[in-house]
Amino acid sequence: MGRGHMPIGRRELAKQAKRERIMTAARELFVEHGVSGVTTQQIARRADVAIGTLYLYASTKAELLIMVQNEKFAAALDVGLAAANAAVGQGTLEPVIALIRPVMECLREHIENGRTYLHELVFGDPAEPYRQAGLALACRLEDGVTGLLTRDERIGAADAATLARVITAIIHISTTATMYVHRSAEAVLADIRDQIHATLAPHHRAA
Repeated sequence: MGRGHMPIGRRELAKQAKRERIMTAARELFVEHGVSGVTTQQIARRADVAIGTLYLYASTKAELLIMVQNEKFAAALDVGLAAANAAVGQGTLEPVIALIRPVMECLREHIENGRTYLHELVFGDPAEPYRQAGLALACRLEDGVTGLLTRDERIGAADAATLARVITAIIHISTTATMYVHRSAEAVLADIRDQIHATLAPHHRAA
């Protein structure tokens, strides 16, 4: 057997199994009760690990939420990027909305969890590994929007990057602001569409 194919040892397998149990327990409890209604002790109990063991994988409940939401965010991005590529040729707005839709639906799946997740990414310690991973996903979303905008010959590369930051800010406010909490996902997406249309309109008129 080559050196590049060393088998995973029992210790590493046991660590992976514990991490998966913790992730599953956290995912289920956050959906059932929301992040504010769950304790780390409850997660440890459902995962069948000691509380000290849980803290080896995530030191706070916020980190556990970020771990769970990062997985959902990454999956939503994959779906959105594929949908955006399929919508290329339908103008500029439609591919952007195709990318945003699954991301917004992911964040609105459980409103409290989505809002808390974004808050933790923006205001938490950016050096913490799980937050770093979440911020990398946010950059991936922004880069995806930038790439779609640069396909529009009326929008220069520098403007596309700036507009992408504006659009991701629109997504953030529209999915976290308290005044929008009771809106349906479709209503939020429709509002996001209107805001993006208004943001892009001056560039189209100028061209």
